[in-house]
Order: sequence, then structure tokens, then C-alpha cells
Amino acid sequence: MNILIKSAKIFDKSNKDLHLKTKDILVQNGVITKISDAVTPTEDAVIVSKKNLCISIGWLDTSVSFGEPGFEERETIENGLKTAVKGGFTDIILNTNTNPIPYTSATLAFIKDKAKEEVTNLHPLGALTINSEAIDLAELYDMKNAGAVGFSDYKKPTSNSNLLKIALQYAQNFDGLIYSFPLDCKIAGKGIVNEGDVSTSLGLKGIPALAEELQVARDLFILEYTGGKLHIPTISTAGSVKLIKEAKKKGLDVSCSVALYNLLYTDEKLTEFDTTYKVLPPLRTKEDITALIEGVKNGTIDFVTTDHNPLDIEQKKVEFDNAAYGTIGLESSFGILNTIFDTETTIEILTKGRERYGLQTPKIKEGNTACFTLFDNDTLHYINKQTSKSRAKNCMFFEEKLKGQVFGVLNKYVAEIL
Repeated sequence: MNILIKSAKIFDKSNKDLHLKTKDILVQNGVITKISDAVTPTEDAVIVSKKNLCISIGWLDTSVSFGEPGFEERETIENGLKTAVKGGFTDIILNTNTNPIPYTSATLAFIKDKAKEEVTNLHPLGALTINSEAIDLAELYDMKNAGAVGFSDYKKPTSNSNLLKIALQYAQNFDGLIYSFPLDCKIAGKGIVNEGDVSTSLGLKGIPALAEELQVARDLFILEYTGGKLHIPTISTAGSVKLIKEAKKKGLDVSCSVALYNLLYTDEKLTEFDTTYKVLPPLRTKEDITALIEGVKNGTIDFVTTDHNPLDIEQKKVEFDNAAYGTIGLESSFGILNTIFDTETTIEILTKGRERYGLQTPKIKEGNTACFTLFDNDTLHYINKQTSKSRAKNCMFFEEKLKGQVFGVLNKYVAEIL
């Protein structure tokens, strides 16, 4: 397929010659063959022309759950990746939130095979421990060879400090990335929301910031001792930002992410006991949001993720104490980020960090394979249950005003223009 993208404003800070310039881009059989002020289309070219058309390299989300295998009623791999396309993502890191939990190379092979024909690239994580029980390490080296880009027990902290130490030491032999979810379960106890004035007024048990920050501090001490590569997913407190910033100044090989919802909402959203806003880590305070946003801007926080987690209505439409944690957000991510940050910063957030997972970063350059996201950075719109592509509808961003809209993606030899 030959595709001519007409008059697209390019967002690519790595290329000063093209950044914020408006160009025509010709893609032939998946390869960029011409970038110019004006390109004459070939007879068989599909022309893509949109008002306020913008383009960047394809976007990456580092924390996505679907369901398949085991929870197909929540979301299949096929439909989940189509939802990712609607959100503008050409690459997603898939969590170990399935049944069976992928702690062997065979399960990873199944997942990768199910995704091979889709537009969006799926990069799976392997479980850190067998069945994510935090007792024995899983087959990390075998899973690395099978395509695992990191090792994570999804939303389950590694309470055994020695197990994390051994994992970091062992994974250095093959450049493996070890995850550690930041939660001290003994401090958190039976808490389900942020500990503070709101939890007290609602009579809900709270998770103090200390429960996260103690775990982060412990993990960083272990990393300093062992070396290796550590990723701390979805931090949510000002104290965690400070700890990680200090660790990076020391030269420790640590990265971290923040969930989209922790940049937008405080725990005041819980006053009506709406389980849509029950997430882990919990919604925190204005002071935490300010620190997290600053952490994203100054590079302390490496990734902003949707932490996309499709759930059945039966898991959400229950008493608040019994509801499952999680929200979906793939389709809302760009529009939310583009209201918090300027467009240049938003695109930098969505496109950076592939090298952390051993992935190649695309380039907008003649002769390179095309990997684009096409979007409008200004139109205001909304997503709701009727327009969402996801099977699950547990989205806290429905009816939220979104600034900017995705037009589609072009990845390798396949294009999907919405």
C-alpha cells in the first residue's frame, strides 16, 4: 500500500530540521520514501488529508492489561489492540494480568502469536515469580528469549527483600528489567483509598503515602547494593518523586512511571462512592499531583501510563469495599495529557522511553520503516460508553473534556485511519 500524508505538522524534537514543520510524507510499502513541502501522489496512493493534521512517531504505553488468556470477557487481545489504535498507540507493554499468569515462555508465545497480525505492536512482560506468588523466581532467562521485555508481578509487591535482591543480581546476566510495585502491604493494611481527610470523612480505610514511600526507599537501597535495572511502576506521592530523583542523581539505573489518573484527580472524587475512581495506587492529594507533574516535566518520572485495566461490570457495580481496582484509559490518554501539558511535551511523553525495554525508536526519515501516529492537537471532544471501542466500560475519563483527537496510526505495512 502506498500512502501520501498531506500537509502534516511534524512533532519530533529529535529532528530539528523537521520539528514543527509542515510536510508531505510519502510511504510506499511501509517505507518512508519522500518527505517534502509538496509530493506528487502516485496513481495508486491513498491520500490522507485532514484539517489540522499533525504527526509524530508512534506512541507507547508501558502499562496495559487486556484479559486474554483467561479473562476474554473483559477484553481480548485483538479488540484490545484495536482500542490501542483508537488511542494512537503503535506499541504497548502488556501486563501479566491474565490466567494463566505468564511465567513460562509457552504462555508468552501464545500471547505474541495472538497479536502478530495487529497494527499495534504488543510487547509482553513476564511474571517475576511463579504464579506471581512472590515465593520463587520464574524462568526469567527463558522468557527473555521468548520476547519478555521485563518481569513484573502485576500490582503485587515483592515483600521478600532477598527475592528482589536475587532477581536484580540474576537479571544482570541478560540485561533484564525488574519491576517492583511500590506498596508495603503491612503499612497499607486493609486500606483501599488514600489516607487523609477524605478517607476519614467517608469512613473508608486509608493507604498512607508511607506505604508507598517505604517500599520505594527499600527498593532503591537494594538496587544500590546489587546494581541492575529496576522499574518502579505507577508512583503516586510527592515523597516517591523525591526519593527517585535522589537515586537518579546517584547514578542508579532506575526508571518509574505515573498513572494518568494520578495526574488529574484527587481523592475528593470519592465523595459519592463511585467505584469507577477506585484504583491502585489510590487517588492522592493536590500536593501529590503538583509534585508528580513537576516530576514528569523534569524527567524524574520516565513514563506516563494509562494503567489500562478492563473490568466486568460485576467487578465494579458492587459496594465500594468489594469493588476491584482499575480503570481503562487508552482512548483518553492523549486528550487528557494535552490538557495538562502543551502539545510538544505531550508528544514527548507519549513517544519516549522505548530503549528502556530494548525496543528500537522509530525515526521520521527517508528510507526508514514508517511508524506514525496521526492526530489533531486542538479539537475538543468527549468519549463515552457508546463511542468507546473497549469491551469494558470502567472508564473514569468518560465525558471528560479531551483536547485533541487521534486520526489513526501507520505502522510497518499497515495503516488504520479512523
